[in-house]
Amino acid sequence: MVPSESVTDQHKIVVVGGGAAGLELVTKLGNKYGKRGKAHITLVDRARTHIWKPLLHEVAAGSLDVGHHAIDYLHHAHANHFRYRIGEMTGLDREKRVIHLAASRDSEGREVTPVRTIPYDTLIMAVGSTTNDFGTPGVAEHAIALDTKEQALRFHQRLVNGMLRAHTQDGPVRPGQLHVAVIGAGATGTELAAELHRTTREVARTGLDRIDPAKDLKITLIEAADRILPAVPQRLAVEVMGQLAKIGVEVRVQARVTEVRADGVQLADGGFIPSELVVWAAGVKGPAFLKDLGGLESTRNNQLVVTATLQTSRDPDIFAMGDCAYLVEEGSQTPIPPRAQAAHQQASHLYGQMANRLAGRPLKPFKYRDFGSLVSLGEYTAVGNLMGFIQGKNMFIAGLFARLMYRSLYKMHETAVNGWWKTSLDALARALTRRTEPRVKLH
Repeated sequence: MVPSESVTDQHKIVVVGGGAAGLELVTKLGNKYGKRGKAHITLVDRARTHIWKPLLHEVAAGSLDVGHHAIDYLHHAHANHFRYRIGEMTGLDREKRVIHLAASRDSEGREVTPVRTIPYDTLIMAVGSTTNDFGTPGVAEHAIALDTKEQALRFHQRLVNGMLRAHTQDGPVRPGQLHVAVIGAGATGTELAAELHRTTREVARTGLDRIDPAKDLKITLIEAADRILPAVPQRLAVEVMGQLAKIGVEVRVQARVTEVRADGVQLADGGFIPSELVVWAAGVKGPAFLKDLGGLESTRNNQLVVTATLQTSRDPDIFAMGDCAYLVEEGSQTPIPPRAQAAHQQASHLYGQMANRLAGRPLKPFKYRDFGSLVSLGEYTAVGNLMGFIQGKNMFIAGLFARLMYRSLYKMHETAVNGWWKTSLDALARALTRRTEPRVKLH
């Protein structure tokens, strides 16, 4: 027998995935419906803490301490009137309206929670996306993606350990030993390349005097398309290219990777980039378990096909939002892009529509609004394009104002989850602790 959650007479809303959209949604639903006993709200996630995904490149570079920014799901659920259940979703029984969770285990392999099921009346899939390696040989063995906090921390450990190893080894630093190849020049890859350029030099300055930053440390950004940031306006990409050139990040465009090896990256044109530290940030797809999940319609990239109301095309009791949802709006030829602003808007929409669903009223369609793009190059600068900012016109921004706008996006997320009072106190505490801590995480 597979253990199941206790059955309640309240309407059971289950949200799978505690990313930005999922956590914002269950927090609001818990405080509106869970607190008053009008619905039973449950969040399911395989991790125990939440970190805003756009921050993962800073975690990987070592410029952000996870301990100061992670939100504990169990505590947050208790404070906001919903339940948190740890576990990885492995299956779906639409007839019985239950989801299946795998057993969770600790770092020593011991079982923490068993295989079990959780019943639902409304199921909302918010499991995000994973990196798409397009079947490229060697990626799984020699490259690290930045889909999770654990992967970002693992890359940072590999980076710091590599620098310590180079400092203490016999003989000089090998060609490529401390070179970082970032494959994929979307927002994540571009922001990571700039952040790494600064933090690697900060680490070298902490007594690793056998490492020559000018000669031994190199960052290469690799993109298969004809320019970096292919999803943003051309003017924005040109500005970022200029900033990367100023700080010494090498950019290779129209460079398709055919293999990742232990000693570097092989290109389709026969070129080879020596690098023992490789990050794969090229392309996204839905998690593999979404393919044919419970007979739901999915795309080639494992996204769940949804209607205008964000209900899945084959089951009105199941919704999907964020990167794992595939929606082509009426009048459009392309799907809504897998971006943080789309996920946030969909979470806000579903929160507003739950009142209609609980009352049995028709749901309103979702309308996506593109507010533009912002790209941060760490402490160097930031650039962006705000759409419809002033009387329907687009506005290009750069420098301090762009950096403030970029940081405000995270504050908006924190406020949506924690409220403005706790967000303000947390920001003050971080500002004070940064004065006594290293500028870059060194362990």
